[in-house]
Amino acid sequence: MVRYRSWLIAAVVVAVFHAATASAQPLNIRIGWANTPATISPLLFQKTDIMRHYGRSYTVQAIRYTGTTPALEAMKTGDLDIGSVSFSNIGAAIVQQGMKDLRIIADGNQGGVAGYASISYFVRNDDPVKSIADLKGKQLVANAIGGAADFGLRAVLKKHGLVDKRDYTLTEAAFPTLVGLLLSGKADLVAMTAPFVYDPKLKANARALFNLESELGPIQQLVTAAREGFIAQHRATLVDFFEDYLISLQWFHDPANRAEAIRILARFTMLPEAQFAGWAFDKGDFHHEPWARPNIGALTKNLAMLRDLEFLPVALDPTPYVDLSLIDAAGKRLK
Repeated sequence: MVRYRSWLIAAVVVAVFHAATASAQPLNIRIGWANTPATISPLLFQKTDIMRHYGRSYTVQAIRYTGTTPALEAMKTGDLDIGSVSFSNIGAAIVQQGMKDLRIIADGNQGGVAGYASISYFVRNDDPVKSIADLKGKQLVANAIGGAADFGLRAVLKKHGLVDKRDYTLTEAAFPTLVGLLLSGKADLVAMTAPFVYDPKLKANARALFNLESELGPIQQLVTAAREGFIAQHRATLVDFFEDYLISLQWFHDPANRAEAIRILARFTMLPEAQFAGWAFDKGDFHHEPWARPNIGALTKNLAMLRDLEFLPVALDPTPYVDLSLIDAAGKRLK
């Protein structure tokens, strides 16, 4: 009987130990991205040596998608925890798809802000297209239907009297393939962002017909979003996550670190460092707010424009779907 009790006590101790160990395991946070450094989150977690909590309270699994539309779908099915989502997809998700629990928790990137980069739309130098009106009957390609580049293109063309499916053909293809599609004649116009907009072949053989800043003004292109349940379940860990996020975000945009930051970017993307020189982590890139706070005023105007252009039935007020408490709490730790 004594032996049985001793065995039972030992078994309980072992079970409690394993349960405590399991509960102490870092939370694996799955973050989605399509293109970097436009979406900077996957890069930030290449610099974990300056972080305070990585590997202790959380780890990160960066998952690549062709655009924000499939990333949002993955969030909907529970296969992604935090995603970079275009403002157009935020509107559609909440108004048309019923994702009322979607929350904007941080900046993604902003286009056309104070001289920073904007999404540009390119045609070949030898193409007779000289104006937006000349795109009638043409083959146009964006990286993902429903994303910021796609919506921006359709919005601009609609302003100029051209309607999707009636006046032109619009398809999707991954960013790395777009230069080849344009220069081979398989596309008449492609939507381009950094780093692909700096491709030497593109610069030598194509020209920007317009950009979103010139046509639509400043845009809160991407926001960082998560679902309300995930936030509530892991709030303390997410504050740790965003504390490290802000530390790394500000490190990458410190001019003193630019050379090393470009080396990290080149290694991550497997592209030559020369392709990023002169623009990465500077005004040649999209604007990333240093404390990761989105421009809610711009976002509100962008969503109203969706209604004006009949892409949404209402002008969505984003305020009820914004939760910046994680970023605020993380920022207070650093100030």
